[in-house]
Amino acid sequence: MHEPVKQRLKIANETRYLASVREAVHEVVVRGEFPLELLNKVTLAVDESVTNVMEHAYEDDLEGELFIEITLEATGERLSAVICDRGKIFDPTAVPLPDLKAHVDEGRRHGLGIFLMREIMDEVTYTSHPDGRNELCLVKYAASGAESKNKEAADREGRPSHRKAGTTGGPDDAAHADGA
Repeated sequence: MHEPVKQRLKIANETRYLASVREAVHEVVVRGEFPLELLNKVTLAVDESVTNVMEHAYEDDLEGELFIEITLEATGERLSAVICDRGKIFDPTAVPLPDLKAHVDEGRRHGLGIFLMREIMDEVTYTSHPDGRNELCLVKYAASGAESKNKEAADREGRPSHRKAGTTGGPDDAAHADGA
């Protein structure tokens, strides 16, 4: 196994920089030898998570640090994306899954980004750090085809699966938020 390929980006909170994020995901996937058949899915998940920060974390707040930091890392077995911002605290792992039938019946065109991110990635965790930094970590495993089948079987049988863990840091969880 070779060393992980890692890339960091710091972008302004402007949608025109989403293309740079997608290009970086592509580069890390290719250089890290992560399976190319998962490229479009992981790109979509990272793009959706960064877009959500851009559209919701800062809103009308024109003061403070309006940047988003993205750290991508890939090997042949695992891809991770860590998205950090200093906007409003929001835990996407706490959002209930949507009723897709109702969503379609109502003709809604938006609002499925978090759902897609959670469905595509094998792990989605969120931490709100005491210093005001929000951190969303997305992980996809190359071997997740088998894991996805296990998750689907668990869902059908009503069993919990190991996928999509989420945490929220904060005053009651300061030790965890610091990584301790």
